[in-house]
Amino acid sequence: MANITNTPESAGSNLMARALREGFYAGLVALGLFVLFVGLKTDQNILNELILVQRWGLLAIFVVIAAVGRFLSVAFIRPYLAERKAEKAAAPVKDANFFVRNFSMIAIAVLIVYPPVMVGLFGFQGSLKWVDNFGVQILIYVMLAWGLNIVVGLAGLLDLGYVAFYAVGAYSYALLSSYFGLSFWILLPMAGIFAALWGIILGFPVLRLKGDYLAIVTLAFGEIIRLVLINWTAVTKGTFGISGIAKASVFGIWSFDVSAPNNFAKVFGLPMSSAYYKIFLFYLILALCLLTAFVTIRLRRMPIGRAWEALREDEIACRSLGINTVTTKLTAFATGAMFGGFAGSFFAVRQGFVSPESFVFLESAIILAIVVLGGMGSLVGIAVAATLMIGGTELLREMEFLKHIFGPDFTPELYRMLIFGLAMIIVMVWKPRGFVGSREPTAFLRERKSVSGSFTKEGHG
Repeated sequence: MANITNTPESAGSNLMARALREGFYAGLVALGLFVLFVGLKTDQNILNELILVQRWGLLAIFVVIAAVGRFLSVAFIRPYLAERKAEKAAAPVKDANFFVRNFSMIAIAVLIVYPPVMVGLFGFQGSLKWVDNFGVQILIYVMLAWGLNIVVGLAGLLDLGYVAFYAVGAYSYALLSSYFGLSFWILLPMAGIFAALWGIILGFPVLRLKGDYLAIVTLAFGEIIRLVLINWTAVTKGTFGISGIAKASVFGIWSFDVSAPNNFAKVFGLPMSSAYYKIFLFYLILALCLLTAFVTIRLRRMPIGRAWEALREDEIACRSLGINTVTTKLTAFATGAMFGGFAGSFFAVRQGFVSPESFVFLESAIILAIVVLGGMGSLVGIAVAATLMIGGTELLREMEFLKHIFGPDFTPELYRMLIFGLAMIIVMVWKPRGFVGSREPTAFLRERKSVSGSFTKEGHG
């Protein structure tokens, strides 16, 4: 029998054949998935009759993108990444460069100068969109994700109802502000305390649960809170929501109400503009985010933080070490819920209106996805994931040029969840442990080292 040698030419041809085959199959799968969602659209004609609008061109574009993307991934991207990984493993370990070592401080400095830069580029009115939608909105989700990271990333407790604490904080502020006229600086800590109490209330029934059962109970808790907000119309006004929520002031000294004598712009002789309030909210939520990060880092280095990590790795071993798992779980739920309450009260201030539609399960799913994509336990990775995910969905509203590609009826923001899901799949294939797939233990012997995600248990890397 003749010996068959595997030459580079034959290996390359086999790779191309495999890439073409998988690209063809990916196109078929995309055709089956999108034919009803993209290729056919229901509409009403002039006689108010339901008709089907055929969009075969748009469907063809989706199929071609899927087929070509799979072909490029198999033929070029994967071999390139495998080669880079092998070179990186063979190369000697180098110290991190200046940018990597000081990434957090650089990011904080950029955020501090972000509003003035936007004002300088676009003017006061033109900067509203960039400061509010791309600044405040992203930082709200960063704070929420960092709060959920305490429960999921540090303590290892899967919580699918985190949006309930977000709602508790928002409605606590809205109700107390509307009925009692309390200021923001009094209601902000109160909203966090109320959310923490609800976190403890949730923690007691789930002390003996873990895994999927814990996820189901927390999901039910989130839905219960939302249904209470809808049906308790005497207090929450149901689906109509609560409007006219008072704005925050600068420590009670300067107000942003136009009619107030101590209006911020009038006191300092500035032209009237709503941009001052948005910039103030930006720095306020930035301060709250930094407070969340500081408390999280400090708690990780304390005995309670190490107890959370022990609980995450192995609950049985945690008990054998004499750690009280009851108080450990309750403190994790209460601490994470407290930061969710802070974010909820800020959301009420920013919007001036709250309703149950803002606290659906999708919000919990997005926050959890940010934690997982960023790397559970990693503050920097979670912040990067929130910036890419929330900022990316906001950028879709600005991509009007897509109408020239997909047609004038194409609305980019309607496809944001589809693009969002595809991006999650790509990231999970590329970085299965999240953007930051290694973590640094709080306790170490002689030398501080990062633990690679490949050495950690599945789902906890």
